[in-house]
Amino acid sequence: MAVKKILVVDDSPTERFVLNDLLSKEGYTVIAAASGEEGVAKAKAELPDVIVMDVVMPGLNGYQATRILTRDEATKNIPVILCTTKGQETDKIWGMRQGAIDYMVKPVNSKQLLQRIADLS
Repeated sequence: MAVKKILVVDDSPTERFVLNDLLSKEGYTVIAAASGEEGVAKAKAELPDVIVMDVVMPGLNGYQATRILTRDEATKNIPVILCTTKGQETDKIWGMRQGAIDYMVKPVNSKQLLQRIADLS
């Protein structure tokens, strides 16, 4: 599967801008969502190739949104990479249990994120 379209879900406008800029410059089409609820809706509507998901968001958090997406028939095969400030080992374990394929701690290393996305292609 060639990764072309990436959904970025983060409540921080700055984080969305930084990730959009980084990924767009690499040739990816980027869709953004400002909440877990919007992320789930856009994932179902757009069917991106990869989802980059924050965890700490008001309302539906990234763990909950990831769980919904990875258990839904329409979106269960879309890889989710959690990118969050929550850096404890238990946070990572919990994130992976929700169905994420990877877990990165902010500030995200751009090269590592791009490599992990490239590895999915």
